[in-house]
Amino acid sequence: MHAICEPVVPDKSEAPAAGSGLRDRLAGTNVNQDTFLATDYLNHFNEIVMLLEMVPDMPEILDEAKEWQPKSYAAHFRDSGLSDAELTIEAYDNAPPEFRDPFDETVEKMEAVVARGIERIEAALAAERAEELAGAAASASRLLQRLVDIASAIIHGDTPSLEQSEIDELLGG
Repeated sequence: MHAICEPVVPDKSEAPAAGSGLRDRLAGTNVNQDTFLATDYLNHFNEIVMLLEMVPDMPEILDEAKEWQPKSYAAHFRDSGLSDAELTIEAYDNAPPEFRDPFDETVEKMEAVVARGIERIEAALAAERAEELAGAAASASRLLQRLVDIASAIIHGDTPSLEQSEIDELLGG
């Protein structure tokens, strides 16, 4: 359903001096030395995936899911308490556009899926339609997980994507 592209390997010989110095400082961290991105950020989205998956069996968990808020990459790492948080943020700020742009677009799509999914779940819950509730929760959590997988692939140097029309179709609108 989504296009998987060949990994983009940046030409390190063309990297700016700051980028190559930064790349060296990333050695031994959780930040990918080619993409300058870290998978730790995806933990923020894994949390909401789990909550959405639980809604059909525990509808009251929707209140907790509704409290989930998007968080920027920098805010996530500032709040993380990780020892390399500032370096991770610096790396993101200097990430090559061939990775950063599709990553940021994927994050925007994930945030939209959460918002739309919660709207659909709330509507089904308010109408007391258990089947629709289960379908809305499953659809949102599956789609969000697919987007998390795409973001992870980008972090690791691949550039897959999921088109907005596919997201709309999967969310039923």
